[in-house]
Amino acid sequence: MAMKKEIVINSSIGETRIAILENRKLVELFVEQSERGRMVGDIYLGRVVNVVAGMHAAFVDIGHQQDAFLHFSDIGDVLADYRTFISTNGRPTKKGVNTRRPVPKEGQEILVQIIKEPISRKGARVSTELSFPGRFLVLVPNSEVAGVSKKIYKLKEKRNLKRVIRKIKPQGFGLIARTVAEDQNEDTLQNDLDNLVKLWKKIEIKLKKASPPSLVYKDVTMASSVIRDLFTKDVSRVVVDSRKLYRETVAYLKDSGSQLAGRVEYYHGKKPIFDEFGIESEFEKSLSRKVWIPSGGHLIFDHTEAMVAVDVNSGKFIGRKQPEDNILRVNLKAAKEIARQLRLRDIGGIVVIDFIDMLEAKNKKRLYDEFTHELRKSRAQVNIAPISEFGLIELTRERVRPSLLFAFTEACPTCDGLGRVVSESTVLTKIERWLRRFRADRRDWSVRLAVHPSVANYMLSGVKSNARRLMWKYRMKIEIDRDDTLRSDKFRFFLKKSDEEVTEQYLT
Repeated sequence: MAMKKEIVINSSIGETRIAILENRKLVELFVEQSERGRMVGDIYLGRVVNVVAGMHAAFVDIGHQQDAFLHFSDIGDVLADYRTFISTNGRPTKKGVNTRRPVPKEGQEILVQIIKEPISRKGARVSTELSFPGRFLVLVPNSEVAGVSKKIYKLKEKRNLKRVIRKIKPQGFGLIARTVAEDQNEDTLQNDLDNLVKLWKKIEIKLKKASPPSLVYKDVTMASSVIRDLFTKDVSRVVVDSRKLYRETVAYLKDSGSQLAGRVEYYHGKKPIFDEFGIESEFEKSLSRKVWIPSGGHLIFDHTEAMVAVDVNSGKFIGRKQPEDNILRVNLKAAKEIARQLRLRDIGGIVVIDFIDMLEAKNKKRLYDEFTHELRKSRAQVNIAPISEFGLIELTRERVRPSLLFAFTEACPTCDGLGRVVSESTVLTKIERWLRRFRADRRDWSVRLAVHPSVANYMLSGVKSNARRLMWKYRMKIEIDRDDTLRSDKFRFFLKKSDEEVTEQYLT
């Protein structure tokens, strides 16, 4: 039975969410928030601020809080001043072409395109190899490439597209036929190309007046990019709950010559669209650390600075078969769910998975093969290593955007993202160290201590309370105030006589 694919778009004041469903099950989710828009594809005129030869990279000021990262492998054959990058007749020049990969210099003006969005303390990753995707074609300035998507498998169609691409390709530009170009006629492709060339000419005009750092091209919104890139003929329908977005989507598809405009639907229901399609509950689960699997076992996702660790637990699952067979069954169910969660959560970088240990080599091979098969369903590039002797599978997954966890959550201000807070007893120890330093330096005997209510309760509970013990030990009067604006690991000391705060003076 053929897989049913659908795209569901929820547009609200704060954000736009796009869900990809396969057989009514959520497999991918894209989010664009109003204050933090999509950056991939944006083009900047920047300035090189630092070249680090040891890293084979340069840092480029593009006007963001963090400088963009330009690896030498992302530098094309052309790396020239942008004024020589543009010709007077609206086409890229051949100046700057070199047989060796050029290296940027500090202070140099440079035209770059964002290929990976910033995450955490890392700036955006950029490339000097520019590209402009249309509905059916990708225009590549300063290139001679004439290519066809590798996902077009029909040999006859591939040859026909190659012939058309070579025929319509403008001088000084590269041109690539996208997967959706399959079965499209020459007029449709020419129309798409004309729109892309017009876009490039607008950028040329803007570049002549620009000074670094400045944005010279803003790519389309997330919703538009999903329609442009993922709305293929194997998608049965697109359902949108915004009239404005519905009209824009239909108009774009008709203007680009697509035959799929009739598959776009406006959602009239009273229930929220994500509730209607059963997406909202799945979305909430995608932010959870713990994920249940059909076998009764569960997965634990832990994010660190360098990687994501996934732990597979059998839970209370007790099968009727031999232990090894039961473990294999749990691992196979887990592998399928992990592949879906990596895709759904858009997790990139290094991922380490701790499957339940198995003894038989044939079972390990089956797990590896089936997990690899599931990972191929995602468009993201994945490199996977064989199962280690400790039962671990390590892989790297292409990252373009921050994962959903980083898009929807912020680090806890109390635990700084660790997921754990300092215990009351540890806070009490810090308070006592403060008192010892204070008494060694001053003769004041009465202070006021402000702490979080949970710490205050801990200090005051019991007949021989911790607060009373501190007062006896240091021969001081300590008045304790509950302050729910304080973090549980923080405290403030004030002199009782003058109400002067003296906390910082005696901290380590």
